[in-house]
Amino acid sequence: MKFSANLGFLWTDCPLPDAIRAARAAGFDAVECHWPYDTPANAVTAALAETGLPMLGLNTIRGKPGEFGLSALPDRVPEARAAIDQAIAYATATKTGAIHVMAGNASGTAARATFLDNLRYARAACPDDILLLVEPLNRHDAPDYFLRSTDQAADLLADLDLPGVKIMFDCYHVARTEGDVVTRLEALLPLIGHIQFAAVPDRGIPDQGEIWYPFVFERISALGWTRPLGAEYRPGADTDQSLGWLHAARSNG
Repeated sequence: MKFSANLGFLWTDCPLPDAIRAARAAGFDAVECHWPYDTPANAVTAALAETGLPMLGLNTIRGKPGEFGLSALPDRVPEARAAIDQAIAYATATKTGAIHVMAGNASGTAARATFLDNLRYARAACPDDILLLVEPLNRHDAPDYFLRSTDQAADLLADLDLPGVKIMFDCYHVARTEGDVVTRLEALLPLIGHIQFAAVPDRGIPDQGEIWYPFVFERISALGWTRPLGAEYRPGADTDQSLGWLHAARSNG
């Protein structure tokens, strides 16, 4: 099993290039991030080249404080497309594999149509080797977010009917909203582009809480998944002290 360090939560006390180096030293196979735009792309590219780690993904910007993206907001289309262009430029410069197109806080048919249109725009503008991702967020952490369930995301992708657009399946979000994480993974596997995880319900270190991740990892491996899984959890004060789960996973093969 391979793992990716989400640097939106891990080693946040370091500049992004140093966080990449810390992830390599800790034994991760890849990295991913949230919003890297304050760091020059060439500094990130240099750290990736130095460590040999791929950057798996990044997000479009959130927007104003308290927002969770722009792409489903009918009155914010120019801003949403500028954010998409920004993400594509940064991902291209850093050879990042995927862009999470954040929908934002919205609901209704106009929001859905806007999100579909912006995803079509993103797919047309984006190089073919960069995957686009949509992610349902749980109603406790993001009660007004447009995408609220994996079924809703699957329906959206069916209507979109474009290659290279997939679901980001976050075990934490799915568990808090829907439960039955492994069954949902099995049902949605052809639509999934990336998998993330964290403890439930506090999004903490994944060797605690309601989900026994060794079982989940075993089932993911049995499904034939070979790409790194994204560790997107809150580590507490010291990321290095939170990595017992990673050492255990390595010891168990």
